[in-house]
Amino acid sequence: MINIHQWLQLFIDQVNQTTLWEWLAVILGIAEVLLAKINNIWLYPTGIAGTVIGIYILMLAGLYAESALSVYYIVMSVYGWVYWIRRRNEPPVKITRATKKEWLITLLIVMIGWVIFYVLLTKFTTSNVPVWDAWVSSTAWAGMWLLARRKLENWIMLNLSNLFAIPLLCYKHLIMFAMLTSILFIVAIFGFFEWRDILKKDQPGESLLTA
Repeated sequence: MINIHQWLQLFIDQVNQTTLWEWLAVILGIAEVLLAKINNIWLYPTGIAGTVIGIYILMLAGLYAESALSVYYIVMSVYGWVYWIRRRNEPPVKITRATKKEWLITLLIVMIGWVIFYVLLTKFTTSNVPVWDAWVSSTAWAGMWLLARRKLENWIMLNLSNLFAIPLLCYKHLIMFAMLTSILFIVAIFGFFEWRDILKKDQPGESLLTA
């Protein structure tokens, strides 16, 4: 059983081993979430830049499958960026709640994504946590899709992914990244309430989540 001193030493060791590129990727990742929290379109170019750097780092480390998965985030970010500003002379796409059809698509993304990730992890990697890892990734896929369409519920799906990612990172002794994910988890909670307040102003008569 690892005690507090050992956890602290793991964290210090990881900080000392972190490269400038890794720090830049982390900073851009946090900036992306903060920009999403305030409903700012710059979240997409920021996220794309951070993901590109992340792919470069993963490729250097020989994590080719992880690199390939990051390409999805770039595709969804480009899609979201275009979706938000697709008509220059029209008002920006407003925050809305997911429809029943969009919830169905979200659930399909989670389920199909989980199967795809699980197969890839079990067939082409040495992962000892394929079920867990696949779940974290598939729920993140769904959250990114909802975020691209400016749906309030994107924060719920992204934090569902974060909730499982934190103990997974701890299990892998990636303490620094677990702490960063915890910060993103908290930011996403505030993001949900801020988006909810914006939605209340835009659509005062609509029933909203209160939790």
